[in-house]
Amino acid sequence: MTGTLPSATTPEAVRRPGRWAALTVLVLAVLLVAVDATVLGLATPYISEDLKPSGTQLLWIGDVYSFVIAGLLVSMGSLGDRIGRKRILLGGATAFGAISVLNAYATTPELLIAARALLGVAGATLMPATLALIRNLFHDPRERSLAVGIWGAAASAGTAVGPIAGGFLLEHFWWGSVFLINLPVMAVLVLVGLRTLPESRNPHPGPWDLTSVVLSLVGMIGVVYAVKEAATHGLTPGTLTGGLVGTAALYGFVRRQLTLPVPLLDMRLFRNRGFSGAVLADLLTILGLSGLVFFLSQYLQLVQGRRPFEAGLAELPAAVGAVAAGLIAGRAARRFSVRAVVSGGLAAIGLALAALTVIDESTGYPLLGAALLVVGVGAGFSFTVTADVILSSVPKEQAGAASAVSETAYELGAALGIAVLGSIVTGVYRDFTGPAGTPAAAHESLGGAVEVAGHLPSATARDLLSSAREAFVDGLTIAAGAGAAVLMATAVAAWFMLRGQRLDSRP
Repeated sequence: MTGTLPSATTPEAVRRPGRWAALTVLVLAVLLVAVDATVLGLATPYISEDLKPSGTQLLWIGDVYSFVIAGLLVSMGSLGDRIGRKRILLGGATAFGAISVLNAYATTPELLIAARALLGVAGATLMPATLALIRNLFHDPRERSLAVGIWGAAASAGTAVGPIAGGFLLEHFWWGSVFLINLPVMAVLVLVGLRTLPESRNPHPGPWDLTSVVLSLVGMIGVVYAVKEAATHGLTPGTLTGGLVGTAALYGFVRRQLTLPVPLLDMRLFRNRGFSGAVLADLLTILGLSGLVFFLSQYLQLVQGRRPFEAGLAELPAAVGAVAAGLIAGRAARRFSVRAVVSGGLAAIGLALAALTVIDESTGYPLLGAALLVVGVGAGFSFTVTADVILSSVPKEQAGAASAVSETAYELGAALGIAVLGSIVTGVYRDFTGPAGTPAAAHESLGGAVEVAGHLPSATARDLLSSAREAFVDGLTIAAGAGAAVLMATAVAAWFMLRGQRLDSRP
């Protein structure tokens, strides 16, 4: 079985310069998703002020996108293998742009949560298609490593462009403008992609099993919802029910894949130790990072008093480090070893997070900037190499589904990280003791406290903000410590699971 269409439309038919032109379109798709993910953190204080969400609603606004995208990535990756990766990429990009408008003009927390969920549906079509197209465009392993490095660098660059562009927009326009920056990127992506991207698909894909799609979606959302609610409110009947339903659905999904002649996801992929180790490393790394990153923008703005644009620039070292490391990660893995580069990168992130456990309200930027730079370098090495390992471990016809597994680990880790580590921050924060008569809204979020303080006498407001900021930083440092522990444990696990794994150098 081959993994592409007849020769007239295969990526093999694209001449070498055409491959790199096509890669620029995939880079735009990655930028689209990365920018959208990073601008939300900067916009959170403004959303809190305008829409007045509760602390739980604020967490939902932050993580519902990841919940939905995690539940649909495998299904959409498999769909791309069946109907064509170019088709699903361009269709998803168009929908992503249109739904961004709905996010921009949301008028209630509930509407914004719903719009973010719809954005997750569209976003689930993009990332698996980009990696799968790279797998089919670049057959020389060294070229593919470079292409994956550029792909990862684009994602990292998006994390830098998002806060900077978002910070500029937030200083001059309303918070909804941060979603509208998706529109020009989407327009260029679609217009250029129509001309440069080749189509590729599995020529013998089998039916797209809707039962498996539903089981995957229900299972992922149920499990993640249960973890989130248990971390926030403890074990309740609703939490237990959600967890049991999700677990049962995922069990049914796995059983069904093992019995289908042509499954939505070939579970035999996980027998490959390198594939499983890379996926697990991605999941735990993002879990350790995402909750902290989600609240770091609030720390820079609401605790240290930086303007949005300045806060965006402050986060730039992480993206610079990730871009630089991503471009040389493949070469480093071939010179040393896959496990040395991945484990070393993860350990570096863990040490950087450990350094953040000593921050307070007045911590100078040299410590913050250095920690962010190390985080970026470690992430650039580890994520680029694990993505290359995952793509190299599967045949071309399964590239979409395998890429979707990689992205599912990423999104699931992000959702769990925000749920678990974010709940640590929120739980510690809510227990602060403010001045007598402090409204309940001030205990929901730091943004709520800032809003409440604006309507209090100056002395009372000062006391309230001092207590609230101190509690927020306490929660942030505890979360940083938990994230550091997760990253160090993941580094050790990757060292053993990726033993003997190599990146091929032969065309």
